[in-house]
Amino acid sequence: MTRSSLVPGALTIGAVAALLNCFAFASDAASELESFRRLHTLIKPKTTEENWVQIPWMTSLWRARERAAAEGKPILLWEMDGHPLGCT
Repeated sequence: MTRSSLVPGALTIGAVAALLNCFAFASDAASELESFRRLHTLIKPKTTEENWVQIPWMTSLWRARERAAAEGKPILLWEMDGHPLGCT
């Protein structure tokens, strides 16, 4: 694992920790619940951040190549190292 692959995770953890710290001083249950709701709203992905889910991804590079050639379109190859479930 390289240092550059650790940076996004570290930044995410740091951002969540900073947000949690901002809301950690609630005094009663009602304000804690409201703090949780605000935090949840801040960290929940927006629908505009998940547009990649709507793309009909293909798992066969060969079939994607054939389709791209037939339609005269380029191929976007999304390649990752390791197990897709993070079990490395």
